[in-house]
Amino acid sequence: MSYPQQTRGNRAVSSVSTLLLSIFFFISKPLNAQSSSSPDFACDVTRDPSLAGYGFCNAGLKDEARVTDLVGRLTLEEKIGFLVSKATGVSRLGIPDYNWWSEALHGVSDVGGGSSFTGPVPGATSFPQVILTAASFNVSLFQAIGKVVSTEARAMYNVGAAGLTFWSPNVNIFRDPRWGRGQETSGEDPTLTSKYAVAYVKGLQGTDGGDPNRLKVAACCKHYTAYDVDNWKGVSRYTFNSVVNQQDMDDTFQPPFKSCVVDGNVASVMCSYNQVNGKPTCADPDLLSGVIRGQWKLNGYIVSDCDSVEVIYKNQNYTSTPEEAVAKSMLAGLDLNCDHFTGQHAMGAVNAGLVNETDVDNAISNNFATLMRLGFFNGDPKKQPYGNLGPQDVCTVENQELAREAARQGIVLLKNSPSSLPFSPSVIKTLAVIGPNANVTDTMIGNYHGVPCNYTTPLQGLVETVWASYQQGCSNVACTDADIDSATSLAASADAVVLVMGTDLSIEREDHDRLDLFLPGKQQQLVTEVAKAAKGPVVLVIMSGGGLDVTFAKNDPKITSIMWVGFPGQAGGLSIADVIFGRYNPSGKLPMTWYPQSYVENLPMSNMNMRPDNSTGYPGRTYRFYSGETVYAFGDGLSYTHFSHRLIKAPRLVSLGLAKSHPCRTSRCQSVDAVGPYCGKAVEVQLSIRNTGDREGSQTVFLFTTPPAVHRSPVKHLLAFEKVRLGKKEKAGVRFTVDVCKDLSVVDETGKRKIALGEHVLHIGSLKHYLNIAHILKTIAQSSVFPAQDDDTTKEEDFTFSMAVQPDGEAVLEAKDLASHVDGIVLKD
Repeated sequence: MSYPQQTRGNRAVSSVSTLLLSIFFFISKPLNAQSSSSPDFACDVTRDPSLAGYGFCNAGLKDEARVTDLVGRLTLEEKIGFLVSKATGVSRLGIPDYNWWSEALHGVSDVGGGSSFTGPVPGATSFPQVILTAASFNVSLFQAIGKVVSTEARAMYNVGAAGLTFWSPNVNIFRDPRWGRGQETSGEDPTLTSKYAVAYVKGLQGTDGGDPNRLKVAACCKHYTAYDVDNWKGVSRYTFNSVVNQQDMDDTFQPPFKSCVVDGNVASVMCSYNQVNGKPTCADPDLLSGVIRGQWKLNGYIVSDCDSVEVIYKNQNYTSTPEEAVAKSMLAGLDLNCDHFTGQHAMGAVNAGLVNETDVDNAISNNFATLMRLGFFNGDPKKQPYGNLGPQDVCTVENQELAREAARQGIVLLKNSPSSLPFSPSVIKTLAVIGPNANVTDTMIGNYHGVPCNYTTPLQGLVETVWASYQQGCSNVACTDADIDSATSLAASADAVVLVMGTDLSIEREDHDRLDLFLPGKQQQLVTEVAKAAKGPVVLVIMSGGGLDVTFAKNDPKITSIMWVGFPGQAGGLSIADVIFGRYNPSGKLPMTWYPQSYVENLPMSNMNMRPDNSTGYPGRTYRFYSGETVYAFGDGLSYTHFSHRLIKAPRLVSLGLAKSHPCRTSRCQSVDAVGPYCGKAVEVQLSIRNTGDREGSQTVFLFTTPPAVHRSPVKHLLAFEKVRLGKKEKAGVRFTVDVCKDLSVVDETGKRKIALGEHVLHIGSLKHYLNIAHILKTIAQSSVFPAQDDDTTKEEDFTFSMAVQPDGEAVLEAKDLASHVDGIVLKD
């Protein structure tokens, strides 16, 4: 029995009995279809030779000169047409209309209208939703996906099916587990989010020649800033005032955006709907001109969320007139308004004297400079780099295989009892596949998706290997009614059961936050009753964007395995089957904490504080500040093999030389500013990792630190990570370079980075290593090499140091077992 063709529907078949199916790929048109469609571009000198005389069409000039030439040729009315996302062209200058709004969160999307699948390209590779890709903790994978997406985007642009400016990625922190858009992010950790952002941006933007002033496509990091409430119990993103202290702002919310701009050289930043401390982000000159363009030196444009400028006036009542909203946002540093509002009211703002034409010039200059870097003003794209790309470069076998690989690398095995996974087809010959997400299509690709090349549902993937019988169990994920009798009867007749449960966009999405962390409706009852009836192993597969309280399943011995598969993209079914049948050894790790329901019951989403408050019982947020009960922790994830870690080299003591005038030379200090001659100083941590099992596998090596308890520092913080693939019994070395000022500093209460003095604990697997940071004014002993340690033999009391600085400047250094492990003595005045 074969599947009917399915395009945008969410279920491949409504009901199936016993199936043995081959994979079905649906493509509405052949992807090598030829079309006469052509892209929109300026300076078409073939059609109008007179354009060659304009400076802005002269690719031999510097971009700045070209932009100045172009702006000088425009009337004020024409200039205003370039302040909005659907920019109005100027035919007399050979400039066409241009839609800035395209999306590429996890593949080219048709959200926004800048890209579409109605022409010669009927679909594009749909990768897993970002939260699952992030679970791979594989930076090279992040960049590889970005590169494929940009290639497909350029290919689509060349046939008039896409733009060049893509408003992705989402680099907000997944702070609250109920947030509907957490699926779009790379999780709750600033280090992981920053690394994802930089890698994905480089994949999207990077040109073959590596010229930072040229762009393959233009990425955009959003939503700036402290944005992670959409619609929760009457709290709306359009009116929400995010009250954030400076410590949390600089420690949690800002780092991914800073990395985007400083390290990723992103071409754009999008400001968010919400206010931060009483000011709309899109009208805050400190956040826009001061930080993004001033401190971080953005080389690109700042765009509003759609339609944030109107929201400033209409929803937030921050200004008394539309013209004031336009003026405040423009003067704050906003260059482009997604949607139409600025275009309607900018002339009125100029006429009222709220802004002048020079302010308009500055904004559109940043927009034009980005288009220059993209080659939009260089004439026919087919004569430029990437001009040879076309429909044949979209949905290639290689691209689709990468989508499958990304899902496999991200899938997280959370529970696995002995004799459960992986299944052997010679033992498990009949399979009961049950659940509302067992045979879905669109659910697998989450939000901000396009049209995928094809779908493979979990059911389709599983029946590629064994005979399977299928029951939906619930008609949808809301599961208001459950057909428990049919499901339990099916489970009792099969060798094993795979339950595919979870959520979809009806439960968690943009503009819709969750109210609780439970499996929706009667899903828990269905799972429990099926597990009771099953005669063999029971695998619970959870398809969701955010975490769920599945404590009942974790503690139920009849549920032998639990897997989280996020929203796994177009090849989700294949990837799930690969893991279940052992063709792929799972290696994903949770990029966010899974909390019990009790955590959120008295915790408003609107409270933005990251750190706990013992006086009020406020628990804190994310693994960095919350130390209470969890269902599963950040970084959790099992493998079918086992790994051991052995610490080879790391410092025991880092000394900071202070100037004679430094106040800490005459008084006791908890920390020193993370600036000075000791910045740039790095220490090296070396370890070996061994696969002690009998099958190949990958392991993410995490380097965490617990800093001294000063400045309300994190309980634990991720410094670095590295994904390592090892054959059975194979070992490899891993080396981390730790920058003292960047990596071992904390953010104090005023937002300044400080190096905490005293004992820092480095965590690698189950190993703990103690590193002391001190400013030693007279005589110190420095030790950087010590006996190798295994994760099962570490003695936490070895080589502990304590240091006290007396007011007279004398230093007291105490050490245990120091003498035989000293590299040298350093004298400082």
